[in-house]
Amino acid sequence: MTRLVHHRRLDGFHFVVLDAPETRNALSPDMVQAIDAAIAVVRDDDGARAVVLRGAGAMFSAGGNIGNFSQRLAEASGDHDPVAARNREFGAFLERFAQLDVPSVAVVEGAAIGGGLGLACCCDFVIVAADAKFALTETTLGILPAQIAPFLVDRLGRATTLRLTLSGQRFDGHTALDLGVADIAAETREEIEECLAHVLSAIGRCGPRANRRFKRLMRDEAAADRRRAWLDAAARGFSDCMRDEGAEGIAAFRDKRPASWVRPVAAAEIRETLAPLAIRGEA
Repeated sequence: MTRLVHHRRLDGFHFVVLDAPETRNALSPDMVQAIDAAIAVVRDDDGARAVVLRGAGAMFSAGGNIGNFSQRLAEASGDHDPVAARNREFGAFLERFAQLDVPSVAVVEGAAIGGGLGLACCCDFVIVAADAKFALTETTLGILPAQIAPFLVDRLGRATTLRLTLSGQRFDGHTALDLGVADIAAETREEIEECLAHVLSAIGRCGPRANRRFKRLMRDEAAADRRRAWLDAAARGFSDCMRDEGAEGIAAFRDKRPASWVRPVAAAEIRETLAPLAIRGEA
């Protein structure tokens, strides 16, 4: 079986590298399980000082793996909802990752789409390539960025999360820096390596036990309880979408056609619609 994640350790610095080029490091259940296993090793390492999450082949992650949702929907019976359950499992993984005691660093090259962007937002430091591509594309598929939503809000704030989600806007590394997705944007691979070395060296100047204690101190258990309730509701909302617009959105994506609801708006249409108001001098 091909290894989906490579894990290397340099003294106390752990490097977790996603390596599934055929799916552009999509966050399939197997990929999530592999990352989770690597993170568990970091969690159990008393000498760990930081963890770096990166994608092989200059590709971070193209996001969630759509998978066979129709089959899971058919398996639903009574109170059992396999789509909501699988969605919620991803949120539980993100919670475990975000709650690591050691500092976490994401290095984003290529793309961080949907769940890939959410995963990066769980990290304490985010270094991006200037030409990297970002987007929250879930709503263009008729579904929700359900389990990543609270982590997006934590890093970006409510207004920016709303704007990016409600428009599906695509943006590059420079804009990611402006929006707060990234802490550093680098132009070349060599510059990325230098920036990563700088961040890890800065972490290396700090007492590792002090860093762990501070991250634990920063945990807000009341907020964590609210987030869990939020993620439970998000999983149900995701499943509802799959039974509604999501089926059409995913079919359109696979068929490489616009979804049935797509409606471009031209400036000329707006002017024509508002022209009578302008004639009457109304605001």
